Formats: sequence, C-alpha cells, structure tokens
Amino acid sequence: MVTDTEAIVLRQTRTVGGRRMILLFSRKFGKISVGTSLNEGGKNKSALAVRPFTNGRYELFKGRESYNLNHAQVLQSFYGIGEDLDKYMAASYVLELTEKILPDEMPQMKLYNLLLEFMEELENRGKKHETLVMAYMIKALDILGSMPQIRGCVCCGSTEEHLNLFSVKEGGMICRKCGENLKEEDSRPLIYETNFAIVDILGYFQKHPLSAFRKLALEEKTLEKLQKIMKQYLAYHLDVKELKSEGFFRDGL
Repeated sequence: MVTDTEAIVLRQTRTVGGRRMILLFSRKFGKISVGTSLNEGGKNKSALAVRPFTNGRYELFKGRESYNLNHAQVLQSFYGIGEDLDKYMAASYVLELTEKILPDEMPQMKLYNLLLEFMEELENRGKKHETLVMAYMIKALDILGSMPQIRGCVCCGSTEEHLNLFSVKEGGMICRKCGENLKEEDSRPLIYETNFAIVDILGYFQKHPLSAFRKLALEEKTLEKLQKIMKQYLAYHLDVKELKSEGFFRDGL
C-alpha cells in the first residue's frame, strides 16, 4: 500500500548494503522507522529530505511489517540550526528526548506541532537555549499526561500549607509534613527543597506557548536545580536515562 504523511526526521542509521533507516515522527502514523537507499549527501530533493531537523512530506510503501521510502519533499529544513553548534546540540537533545518518550506508531498531533514550534523558535533564538529546551520538556510531559502535580500536595492534596518540597517518586509537590513522613519511610528519598518558585515556573511553561519564551531565560542556579529535578523525574517515571546528547546541559540533564 502506498501512502504519504508529513513528518520530522528524528534520526537516521546506516544498515547493510548501503541502505539507511530513517526514524520519522509523522503526523499520520506517529513514530515509525522507514527504510531507504537514499544518501543524505545526495543532491536530489528526496535526499535532502532525509536529514535530521527536516520537516518534509514522505511517500511511503507500507508492507505488512515495514515502511519503505518512495519519495520525499522538504517542507522546512531548519538549516540555521545546523549552522550553530549550540543550537545543534539543543535540537539533538530534544529530538532524542522526543524519540524516547514517544510510543511506536501512535499519532501525537499536539506533540508534533509542539516539536515544529520548538524548531522554529530555536532557529530564531539568539542564546540561552536551555530555557527553551526546558519549556519544551515540560509542555511535552503535559501533552503526554505525565506532568508533575504542582497545584497541591501530591500525597494529601493540601493546598493550604506552603508547598516547598518536590518528590520525584510521588510525582510532584508535597507539603512539609508529608515530606517528613516520606523521609522516615525511605533512607534515600528523591525529595528536593524548592527554594525558588518552581510551581510558578512549571505552571508558566505549561500554560504559555513557546513563543512566549523568545526573550526569557531562567537564572543559572534556578535552571540547574530544575534540570537536576527533571533528570530524576524522567528517569523514574518514563525510564528516560542516559541520552547520548545529554552533554548539552553542563550537569548532564
């Protein structure tokens, strides 16, 4: 069966016989692997469309257990990302993270649109790309239903007592009383003091589009604390651990 879909190239790998496998995040089918004999170094239009960071339209032959690429057309190349090392590293991290959190062959239209928005904003951003990456991460978790609970204690539901602790294992903010109880039960709890307005930061990221962060950058200490918390959160709840591109963040998000 021949079909087509718009898609973003997440990754490509070489296989035997000069063939390549292209990992696509497609609008129609979600995350799929597609076989092709095209080389990204080629000069024809289809070859240009198999490069990472590309948004294109792909004509596919769908067999019983696999997809093969017939033809491809570039819609957006985001070439500015490849010309800047910092942007390249930021985009590589986001593509790898997206690959890890996406289930196979399950359409995720909202996340697809978010990834496109991220690439567009990153290409035009001048500096401080870590803040944009963090905003993408929070919004992606929200879309997938894995957002940390921030509007009340995740253990007792209290909204009256000041929430100044974050529990990775429990999945969100907790009050001081519940925090003490958890520490007694677990000798090595993943509980962090939040001496900054984490609720406001997470809530702002969750609520606003990525375009709202064009001139916004978190303070370095705040960003480092949030990176540490979210690294543990991703590892515990989504089994996203050592990413090849995690060197993008100084502390290895």
